[in-house]
Amino acid sequence: MKLLGVTKKYGDKFALENIDLELEEGKITAILGESGAGKTTLLNVLAGLIPFEGKMEGAMPVSYLLQDSGLLPNLTVEGNLKFVLPKQKWGEIADMVCRVSLNGREKSLPKELSGGEKQRVAIARAFLYPHELLLMDEPFSSLDLSLKKSLIELVSELWEGRNETIVFVTHDVHEAALLSHRAVILKRGRIAGDYPVPERFPRNFFDHSFIESLLTRTLMSE
Repeated sequence: MKLLGVTKKYGDKFALENIDLELEEGKITAILGESGAGKTTLLNVLAGLIPFEGKMEGAMPVSYLLQDSGLLPNLTVEGNLKFVLPKQKWGEIADMVCRVSLNGREKSLPKELSGGEKQRVAIARAFLYPHELLLMDEPFSSLDLSLKKSLIELVSELWEGRNETIVFVTHDVHEAALLSHRAVILKRGRIAGDYPVPERFPRNFFDHSFIESLLTRTLMSE
């Protein structure tokens, strides 16, 4: 998928201005930036949810994981997963439940789940929904360190089994360093940096020397 000269304004304010961006198929791209930089607007453009100026080539079917898990409160874990799949594909659910470590919770309602379990269901649902491009908006925000570690590892493992094209938004450079092949920096609606993250998965969440080295070589380079 490629964006060419993409611009989005709200009134007189640019949310995105003249964005040129080509996504690498089968790779994970992190979109970084401060609040108001245009990160979520960019995801909404990629998802085809909002009008914009410019061009988008090679549009793909999209699965979109929002900041709020968005689970249907009246459906069980199994029901939430069935909701996004045609009946002939329901056989995939048992394997996914196992992969996200929710065995035994299939009949639980969202209100009976912990925050981490809800996010696991949301991630499982996003991967199950038929798509070619997975978008995730701050998927690890407001999580404690242990939950963040386990969910980053989970997404990495699910990606390795499918090699999908993923774009995720974050304000945390450490998340980008741990879960992306490329980090795109947005500032005031424009691309301020575009850096490769060459290390292979899995990456050590607690290897601070690795994180600092990666930040120095990529995200903080000119």
